[in-house]
Formats: sequence, C-alpha cells, structure tokens
Amino acid sequence: MQARLQKLIAQAGIASRRHAEELITAGQVTVNGKVITELGTKADPSSDHIKVRGKLINPVLAGREKVYILLNKPKGYLSSVSDPEDRPLVTDLLPPSLGKLHPVGRLDFNTEGLLLLTNDGEFTNFITAARNQVAKVYEVKVKGIPPVAAIERLRRGVVLEDGTRTAPSEIARVRETVSNAWFEVLLHEGRNQQIRRMFDLIGYSVVKLRRV
Repeated sequence: MQARLQKLIAQAGIASRRHAEELITAGQVTVNGKVITELGTKADPSSDHIKVRGKLINPVLAGREKVYILLNKPKGYLSSVSDPEDRPLVTDLLPPSLGKLHPVGRLDFNTEGLLLLTNDGEFTNFITAARNQVAKVYEVKVKGIPPVAAIERLRRGVVLEDGTRTAPSEIARVRETVSNAWFEVLLHEGRNQQIRRMFDLIGYSVVKLRRV
C-alpha cells in the first residue's frame, strides 16, 4: 500500500515525521534510485526501494517490532539521539538489543524523571502534536517558602520573561521544611524550562525537579 514518504520514514523509526520532511527536502531520500525532494510523494514499501541517506529502509519496515520504553531519566542526560557537544544521551542508558530508539518529546538536561522512548514515529508525532498535549506531572522543590498569593498567581498563568503567557496549571503544596517547599505541578503544555522560569518569576528558585 502506498503511503507518504515522511510517514514511512517515521514508521521505520529513523526520525519523527517533521524531521523526515527535512530529510526529504534536503535530498537525502531516494525511491527506486531517484532523489525525491517533494513533500507528499508516496511510495509502496512492498514494491518500491526506499533509501534514506543511502540506506534501504524496506527490511526495517517489513520486520520492525514497535518498542515503547518508560525511562527514569537521571540529571545530566540530554533528551536526544545526538549532540555536537558530546554530552551524555538518554539513549546511552538503553541496551543496544532494543535497537534504535528516540525520545518522545524532551526533558531538560538537569531535570530527572519520566521520559518515553520508542521507535514508533507515528506515536511520537501523535503525542507531541500541540492539539494532543498530554498532561505532565512534576515534583518541584523550591528554595524558600512561597506565599499562597504567589502560588495562586502561577496557577492562573503568568507572563514569562520572553513575553509568552503560560496556561493555567494545577499546583498543590505537598510539604514544607524550615527552608524549602515541595509542590506537585500539573502542566498541559511544555515550554522550555517552564517550571523553573515560573518559580524564578515569583522569586523562588527550583532546586530539584522531577517528572513523575
């Protein structure tokens, strides 16, 4: 059956659909020996020879088993499959026997906790699409004890330093010590370092953050 090339590349676990589109427009995809650069081009993996960066992906599509991993990411690992700065990658934590996997979305370098990895590009595309934003729960430890009014402000949504406004969020105070407070934060969006930026805005820096 024919399907769009970007979909087939995603199904092969080589890249997300968006990245697959970039590979196509960059001239790195061929069908039956012909370079394809037009998005929307279709091919049938049962009869057409499809190559990405010179590598035939038909055998992968034919015999590929979908894999889904829940990883408790430690701090100090990058949610990526490569890094020009040669920092540790989340894929380094997985056994090679699982094959080539990629992170679903991202988790900041210095944030720990739940991260999904898979070879299913369609699943990744669905989960990360803005219209399908999945609620994410974080445990947050901050320096100091924020007043109730400051937390209520975060719940309603705030304007960050770059001018963007956060959506309303659910924030529950979990416990306190003499010098710190713990919160559970539920977000329906995922801006870069959003929770750290939110608490910085009210003057209480995050000292520990994990997604649960």
